[in-house]
Amino acid sequence: METIAKLWFADGRIYILTDKGNTYSRPLEAFPLLLEATPEQRREYNIGLDGEDIRWEEIDEDIHISSFFHTEEPNPNNVIADMFRRFPQLNVSEMARYIGINKSLLSRYIYGIKKPSQKRTDQILDAIRQLGREMSGI
Repeated sequence: METIAKLWFADGRIYILTDKGNTYSRPLEAFPLLLEATPEQRREYNIGLDGEDIRWEEIDEDIHISSFFHTEEPNPNNVIADMFRRFPQLNVSEMARYIGINKSLLSRYIYGIKKPSQKRTDQILDAIRQLGREMSGI
């Protein structure tokens, strides 16, 4: 297996160069914690001793080299992503807590990394509607 020789960020993407001379990249949306991290936090990483993983201690993020072999780009064409684009004032962390799901999972739906099932979409929309009802009662 190839190993990671170098890592860098450019144009909203994370890139790696392998020991075989191959360059791979993924959009930062694929890694919500890195997307939200500061440039300084992104620079503070360690490549694992076996060269197969990258660790950002401060933001508690780990990425395996195999994550770069996925060629499918994010596709944020779903109702959840549309809603967060329409209402950018919604705080993803607080909405995830309110809904009762992991923030990282909600971020993956918003950025089009993962497509929510119909059941999950209904759960998220129901929670947001409930929040709207609570707010209209003030």
